[in-house]
Amino acid sequence: MTSTGILPTYQRFINGVPVPFSRRSFRAREKYVIFSVFATFGLVCFGTFFFLPEFRSNSSDSVYKMYDQIKRAGPELLIPPPPHLADEAPRLLRHEDDVRVDPHVIGDREKLRAKVDEDRELKVLERPGLRSSSTAARPEAKEEVGDVPQEAQAVVTVPPAMSDWYPVVNNGEDRDVEARERRNKVKEMMKHAWDNYVRYAWGKNELKPISKRGHSASIFGTLPIAATILDGLDTLYIMGMKDEFKQARDWVANELDLNSMTADVSVFESNIRFVGGLLSCFALTGDVMFRDKAQQIADKLLPAFQTQTGIPHALVNLKTGASKNFGWASGGSSILSEFGTLHLEFAYLSDITGQPIYRNKVDHIRQFLQSLEKPNGLYPNYLNPKTGKWGQHHMSMGALGDSFFEYLLKAWLQSNKEDNEARQMFDDAMQAVLQHMLFTSPSGLMYFAELKFDRPEHKMDHLGCFSGGLLALGAKTLKNDMSNRYMEVAKKITHTCHESYDRSNTKLGPEAFRFTEGAEARALKNSEKYYILRPEVIESYFYMWRLTKDQKYRDWGWEAVQALEKYCRVPGGYTGLKNVYSDDPQKDDVQQSFFLAETLKYLYLLFSDDSLISFDNWVFNTEGHPLPIKGVNPFYREASV
Repeated sequence: MTSTGILPTYQRFINGVPVPFSRRSFRAREKYVIFSVFATFGLVCFGTFFFLPEFRSNSSDSVYKMYDQIKRAGPELLIPPPPHLADEAPRLLRHEDDVRVDPHVIGDREKLRAKVDEDRELKVLERPGLRSSSTAARPEAKEEVGDVPQEAQAVVTVPPAMSDWYPVVNNGEDRDVEARERRNKVKEMMKHAWDNYVRYAWGKNELKPISKRGHSASIFGTLPIAATILDGLDTLYIMGMKDEFKQARDWVANELDLNSMTADVSVFESNIRFVGGLLSCFALTGDVMFRDKAQQIADKLLPAFQTQTGIPHALVNLKTGASKNFGWASGGSSILSEFGTLHLEFAYLSDITGQPIYRNKVDHIRQFLQSLEKPNGLYPNYLNPKTGKWGQHHMSMGALGDSFFEYLLKAWLQSNKEDNEARQMFDDAMQAVLQHMLFTSPSGLMYFAELKFDRPEHKMDHLGCFSGGLLALGAKTLKNDMSNRYMEVAKKITHTCHESYDRSNTKLGPEAFRFTEGAEARALKNSEKYYILRPEVIESYFYMWRLTKDQKYRDWGWEAVQALEKYCRVPGGYTGLKNVYSDDPQKDDVQQSFFLAETLKYLYLLFSDDSLISFDNWVFNTEGHPLPIKGVNPFYREASV
């Protein structure tokens, strides 16, 4: 075979005769080799497309990365982002180190640097009419470069220009010198509680201040959700503790991820502490990260509503969505104070996300309750979510019932007094409660007894002491034929609850107290003598001070501060007590998350000016998280339709 070309040729001969080239010219072995080569090539291409990180991401991310690279070229090449990525654009150009200057634009180097420095001082605003995705990427984590922190900027919403006046959300010092000194003391208590949580239990649910390690109650499941961080965030903000707030905000942005958690959690507790706390921070700051995290948690709770009646179960698994009720709750019933304490958070979440599903869920609960016959006008504590029938006829203004009544009044207030159905339900329920459950002891102490099958048990829970403030709020927000009665009962109930504190050795009140011939406003059972840093009595002091301006409520609050400092403060934080009637009580070694969310917040506001988180603009959820009133508070930040 000879060749006259540059490259060698290949010609096959059979019996000396040249054979034309075709696929039939190959031997079977050659065909197998060629097929193997092409198959290997195809496999490599397939693997590259489906398994390499750049190809594994969705098309939206790929377009976003392309836009990111173009934008990094410099301000001369800025291009508006694609419409569906408009809300993601603020994530770009967060740090000076991320800027890559085109070497061909050397003359613009200083100009670009100045522009980046200027941008760092500005807040990135969410574009009007567009809502950032609830699954938006987490803000960049804080990086320590020497001693100079590189901080991620928050994407924020701007309150609509309703007026030139905005509510006071921090500072708010009282003109009274003594009140300012007392408030500073409460702020120092918050710092002591927070710093020790950070030092010994960061990321855990709660702190064991004596053991100096993390703690988790069963209501949070078996995994840490950082309950203290989520519950204490808005208190940090209101107290002006900016560094601590930034620290907590960064943890929520970068570490909070419920997708990896498999535990059963309380729907009620997750809503009032986590969803409520995050929504409060969104309202106060406009940082949409808080809104999106709240929505993610609420979405994890939605499977609990999948019952025959729409009345949610008490517990839901964050991973599987399986839900159930407590076995002890009257034959598998749902609990009034739990399914009745969702309205404020879910209604507000619908308004700021534009997603009606959350409001629809809680509106259905109310409509269902409206359709039921109430024994003597009262609401029993148990309702079966399968049959839609009441469980045991056990009624209470304390545990199992309390916050249901609270949310009827506050849903009306949150709606700017337009939800008249909620107010009517509140007045009707209170009329029945005052008629059948209100008693006065021989010495003149007024209290709410519990009813069990129409028979009163002359016991009142510490939890029920919130009712003094609630009734005063009802009296002041609507003048009707019940207003005077509400205020009269509010004053007497708050006095009784103060007596439960004053009659103990520690000047802190028991978990429950009774009224018998031998004792009034005192716990008789050992299982009722403990104090776990609860806020309800102090909550009523706060409401009564603001609504009556009677100095005794501030003085009673200061008595509580002194008692907390004497008996509950330890080097590692604050602890509950096992017996408030002991001169040297044993400590329970738990710093509850609500101590930061409620007890310290209410004390701080008690000694602040009324303009700070004013009742005219805010309503507090049952965990002490302020939510804005629709239509009057520009921080409501309702989503554009």
